[in-house]
Amino acid sequence: MELHPKWVVGFVDGEGCFYVGVNKNEAMSLGYQVLPEFRVVQHRRDIQVLYALKRFFGCGTVRRNHEDRYELRIRKFECLKKVVEFFQNHPLKTKKNVDFKKFSKIIKMMDEGKHLTREGLIEIVQIALEMNTGKHEQLKQILCELTGKAG
Repeated sequence: MELHPKWVVGFVDGEGCFYVGVNKNEAMSLGYQVLPEFRVVQHRRDIQVLYALKRFFGCGTVRRNHEDRYELRIRKFECLKKVVEFFQNHPLKTKKNVDFKKFSKIIKMMDEGKHLTREGLIEIVQIALEMNTGKHEQLKQILCELTGKAG
């Protein structure tokens, strides 16, 4: 299956997700790890689309998401930079572009090593809180721990 960039943009506008998680990890210098990922979920009957997207981007993993749903998940940082570059050159058309711009800012900050500083990590958590991540309570708690301010 050959994918055209315009098709990829439209498909990701409807089915894609730009996600930034922040987890406690004592092995990290600040005690937290930033985990950005790009995901696309599909029903098992359309799994071939996920494999086509994996070939298109040249990276990622296709795995079971939940019951009869599968996902393409890209976590490798160098691959995420390629995904960001693609969507900067081929902009999303829906509100998802707002989350993408925040996601791309976080990827840039990480590329500059800012996630390894307290100030940079706080800014990343604040940006992630503005995204449609679904884990706002966890992010708010982390922000409180980093800033020393009660939520």
